[in-house]
Amino acid sequence: MVVSVNSEPHKNEFNALLNSTIIELNAHAKKSPKKIEQLKGNKLEPYVGDVMTELAVGTAFENSIEVIGGQKFPDIIANKFYGIEVKTTTQNHWKTTGNSLLESTRVEDVERIFMLFGKLGKPIEFKCRAYEECLSEVVVTHSPRYLIDMNLEKGKTIFDKIKTPYDTLRQKKNPIKPITDYYKSKLKPGQDLWWIQDTEQASNLVINIWNNLNQKEKQEIKNRAMVYFPEVFSNRGDKFARLAIWLVTKESVVCPNIRDLFTAGGKDDYLIKNKTYKNIPRIYIKLFENIDSVLEVLINTSSIELTEYWNEKTSEKKKIMDWIELVSMNSKTVSGAKHLNLKQMLNEIIF
Repeated sequence: MVVSVNSEPHKNEFNALLNSTIIELNAHAKKSPKKIEQLKGNKLEPYVGDVMTELAVGTAFENSIEVIGGQKFPDIIANKFYGIEVKTTTQNHWKTTGNSLLESTRVEDVERIFMLFGKLGKPIEFKCRAYEECLSEVVVTHSPRYLIDMNLEKGKTIFDKIKTPYDTLRQKKNPIKPITDYYKSKLKPGQDLWWIQDTEQASNLVINIWNNLNQKEKQEIKNRAMVYFPEVFSNRGDKFARLAIWLVTKESVVCPNIRDLFTAGGKDDYLIKNKTYKNIPRIYIKLFENIDSVLEVLINTSSIELTEYWNEKTSEKKKIMDWIELVSMNSKTVSGAKHLNLKQMLNEIIF
């Protein structure tokens, strides 16, 4: 992470240079609109660089304007301290997708960055603002990126929303975590974040269909599901909703018939310690038959992660008993399981 300890040298003079650049670019747009509208994408960068170089003559920034280009951030630097990121749109609005939240290609020693935006849709116009003042949200393409809004109201930036200044966020070891924490706090029941993660856990790039998995892979996923989502043992209408989202976002698996994974097969009897329990719904039998593997998932999943999945506080010492309680509580909503004491049955099987 690049961090400068310099104060802002010639701040007022640089602001004046930016203002002059915008005035000049807008004048060019009025005088030669057909020429300017061709400056799409990175074609605008050298054009802006030339205008700034000419206007910088006689100022503290003379001979210091450098067009970086390529994949570096920002596109233009001045005195190796100030930066200008150049963006364009061919539409008649002031929004576009910005740069990566991680800023891994940030030019060394550049501390203050400004956004110069060319709206090449008629009427052609240019604007410039401090970079952090026009970043409204974080969106996802192939990685988390800022959303640029050149007309964003003061106090409405993503940094205002997460209550963390831009310079503080970019210097964090893991700048994605405050972003994910914010968006997680806004989730409605049944929602989850699609791609953005604040952990180092990798996600498969290939989306798979459930039927393409082998039996071992299927069972391993079902075992984790029975631990992470105890509501699958209930009679709720949305009991498979969170599981369906998790399958796609975390396991990269699409399952069109998710209900059948647990409920297909009706009811059956099951023997526990010389006692036969009658008419047990199939989902509980599947749990009993795989209890050793399910317990292994419980043991190997941290209480912090389980707390997040369950929306219930747990601990390493209590997590097995807490899970049994959750399964039992959910089973009480199933009319076909009212004759069963799941808490007692699980205790007899496990302990």
